Amino acid sequence: MSAFLSIDNVSRLFGPNLTTGEKIAAKLGAKVETRSVRAVSDVSLTVARGETLGLVGESGCGKSTLGRLIAGILPPTAGTVMIDGAPVMENGAKVTTRVQTVFQDPFASLDPRMKVGDTVSEGPIAHGLTNKVKTKAYVAEWFERVGLDPVWVDRYPHQFSGGQRQRIAIARALAMQPDVLICDEPVASLDVSIQAQIINLFLELTRDLGLTTIFISHDLSVVQHVSDRVAVMYLGRIVELGPVAEVFGKPAHPYTDALFGSVPKLVLDADELVHFDTIEGEVPSPLSPPSGCYYHPRCPLATQACSDQQPLMQPVTERREVACHHFEEQIAKGLDKAV
Repeated sequence: MSAFLSIDNVSRLFGPNLTTGEKIAAKLGAKVETRSVRAVSDVSLTVARGETLGLVGESGCGKSTLGRLIAGILPPTAGTVMIDGAPVMENGAKVTTRVQTVFQDPFASLDPRMKVGDTVSEGPIAHGLTNKVKTKAYVAEWFERVGLDPVWVDRYPHQFSGGQRQRIAIARALAMQPDVLICDEPVASLDVSIQAQIINLFLELTRDLGLTTIFISHDLSVVQHVSDRVAVMYLGRIVELGPVAEVFGKPAHPYTDALFGSVPKLVLDADELVHFDTIEGEVPSPLSPPSGCYYHPRCPLATQACSDQQPLMQPVTERREVACHHFEEQIAKGLDKAV
């Protein structure tokens, strides 16, 4: 499949916001933190039209920042994001409506002083996708598509449940007629029963509208259910990328294996009913990441080469890549565990 969404060597650094006094103090030799946080580091991805790519990793690994870079909410420090050959941003400003975002907290992302119908129609009117004469019918159409009654368009966000607010947020994003949808933890703040409804709604809409989707989540089971491929992030870098069945079935990176192993599992024939393996060690600071492979201080397979040289993405199979010096050993380890 040819690339529709292209992320090419994208990085994002967040520098310290120093006050004038802190800048003067730093010049005089005082201990003031002046280093930048490297939230995303040289990420390159391609996503085919109509594909859903899951993005997983520990908290603070850069998933949401990467999503905002793709969406054009944040400008990259380096690299480019292209949709069908056209840039998402130019000169630090977003220049397309073809990519939209559904955020984690629908209440925080909706204006509490604005009627939800106006929230959904504001963007399409501003960008000429509809006009004020057709607005009522246009909003009603999108309300119905996400399973809401159009008679509710004159209500405010606080008058809805969490699941209904998330449906409104989805309607607002889809009303812009995007080609790419960034879903940043869209079900994390919802009850489990409501999560299932929203996930099924996403699957239905992506299929019917032909959307290309980046699905960011901590919930590995949800990512496995909705995604075609999955990318695993660690400290701002992609460490493994491939089809869901292959990556979940036989992880090729030690971090992927440890991340999947940390999910609690019911064990009915043992003394403990719930079992999970925690990932050893602490996540390094993005202010001062380790040399070589960022994961090597925590990796059971680490050697001197891991601390000396950053591993590049290399093919495991035709559609699967991993950034690990010892991926063959990791795959063999997984096969032994399965036996």
